[in-house]
Amino acid sequence: MRFHNSSADLFVPDGAEPEAAMARTTHLCIAAHQDDIEIMAYHGIAECFGRKEKWFTGVVVTNGAGSPRSGIYGDYTDLDMQKVRLTEQRKAAYVGEYACQIQLGFGSSEVKDPKAATVVGDLEQILRATRPEAVYLHNLADKHDTHVAVALRAIAALRAVRDETRPKRVYGCEVWRDLDWLADEDKQVLPVSARSNIAAALVGVFDSQVTGGKRYDLATAGRRLAHATYYASHGTDEESALNFAMDLTPLVADPSLGVADYVLGFVERFRADVEKRMKAAGAR
Repeated sequence: MRFHNSSADLFVPDGAEPEAAMARTTHLCIAAHQDDIEIMAYHGIAECFGRKEKWFTGVVVTNGAGSPRSGIYGDYTDLDMQKVRLTEQRKAAYVGEYACQIQLGFGSSEVKDPKAATVVGDLEQILRATRPEAVYLHNLADKHDTHVAVALRAIAALRAVRDETRPKRVYGCEVWRDLDWLADEDKQVLPVSARSNIAAALVGVFDSQVTGGKRYDLATAGRRLAHATYYASHGTDEESALNFAMDLTPLVADPSLGVADYVLGFVERFRADVEKRMKAAGAR
């Protein structure tokens, strides 16, 4: 498989041949940055962990050059950080027993270009090689511009190869904006209670982020716990940890759907729910 960037990295933790490693994939995550996968797609990682009939593959689109840094990483150049973050992502793939970990090495500016054919082209190759049953993307209401751009490039790739490979489910997942605001009927509820030790280790291996100034390890665990507790107001907790996602499957099933209109539909249904509750309580 030939990617556009010579710096692209393909890592197979168990040493299988890359073609075979990708072909066994059942769950695929396409994320913007190193550590996004472990925050947003633990549901898929946990479903595949220790299983021989299910395999998780991660794709990181950008090179991680612009990440914040402090402490021992404070004087690192962008090139230094790229090397560190690539290695950390490989460590996560090993801990999570991924089928394969691919890092495409694009700059954020290239990814955010709507005409970025190179990004979409690489993703098309990966989708043809993996033919996943489930795909995890960033949600399209995320407040990080690069996350939204990566999700849009991924949707373009999924639409381009839909006649060859069509996943049963495409999830838009949480990183830089929670999805607890979605109307309950719109929430894709992803249990992530299994193997809390592995969940913690996966985020914890990104030392350049955690000790470099961002406690993603604590924040990720806290979000999942909060979702599990606050999901249902009139029942006991059935899970100790949850992630929420928006269903992006219709955008792949029907390429004629406008992406912006589809996502704003979630916002409108949320608005209607708030209005209904306020009126029921006597608000004018």
